[in-house]
Amino acid sequence: MLQFIINRFLYGLLVIWGVITVVFMLFHALPGDPVDLMSGQHADLETRELIRHELGLDKPLIVQYGRYLSDLSIISIEENTEKAAKKYHYFKVIGGENYCLVFKPPYLRKSFQTNKRVDDILLESLPGTFWLSLAAILIASILGVFLGVVAALNYGQKIDHFIISGSVVFISMPSFVLAILMAMIFGYYLSDITHLSMTGSLWVNDPIYGRQLHLENIILPAITLATRPLAIIVQLTRSSMLDVMSQDYVRTAKAKGAGFVRVVTVHTLRNALNPVITAVSGWLATMLAGAFFIEYIFKWKGLGFKTIQAVEYLDLPVVMGSTIFIAFGFVVVNIFVDILYAVLDPKIRLT
Repeated sequence: MLQFIINRFLYGLLVIWGVITVVFMLFHALPGDPVDLMSGQHADLETRELIRHELGLDKPLIVQYGRYLSDLSIISIEENTEKAAKKYHYFKVIGGENYCLVFKPPYLRKSFQTNKRVDDILLESLPGTFWLSLAAILIASILGVFLGVVAALNYGQKIDHFIISGSVVFISMPSFVLAILMAMIFGYYLSDITHLSMTGSLWVNDPIYGRQLHLENIILPAITLATRPLAIIVQLTRSSMLDVMSQDYVRTAKAKGAGFVRVVTVHTLRNALNPVITAVSGWLATMLAGAFFIEYIFKWKGLGFKTIQAVEYLDLPVVMGSTIFIAFGFVVVNIFVDILYAVLDPKIRLT
């Protein structure tokens, strides 16, 4: 088991290293000079060269790549100066006269627009995306399992065809199209009935009352984000329920006189939820990345909204940091799911 976990962690590190390498190369392949974004059009040559030296852009590409990997690493060799300690927030492990081995949080550089640390920007935006994704996965899980059970229990009837047809429609529809429709219909045309707005965030700064919590703003983006996983969970639950309902032990339970509710909940649904749990665990990580356009359309202040804004302003460190952060989230979730599978099914440890 320990060897299995170590292999998965090494594989995860390899994936993250590949993402970092691709992101770094794309950053240097894009047209334009980062110095222009930070210095402005009227900066003198001395200022531009100072900024270029501060960013390390005056070094060879391989040196910049090594420096970037060092910045992202939690253990690295840094200058033994007070300025470096404040910049990287490091803790000395082994100190030397000029350099020292340090333990530090990953340094994702600073924003070109605000000069704030990228990790601070991402941490400020993450709660919005997390609560939106959590609300969406709860809606998708509860409603998806319920509709899947209803479809399975009414197999071949009109309600079964209606539920499956609806799930196919929602799987086929792009999320950004559905977001626009939801915002226009329920946030604009029917706003007098729904009392919902087209845009808004979880927390809104009111000029009179200050920072206010607005839970109603999460309804439309959460439902929109939940539609695709909901449709998939419906089909998975229906298929798994039909498979379990045909098993001998279910027929035996019915023959022994077990009630309808007990057969459905205890003998059928509990054993049919394994593929659903797998889907939910995978979709939570996917939502953290897939909420980008939905957040932007609903002006929901989260990681996706902040990243798209950074793309508009060519704030490349924020875009790079967000991409690496999301890749790290995917890897962590996949490793956790792999370990959970290995605990439940020992045969997986041999793969």
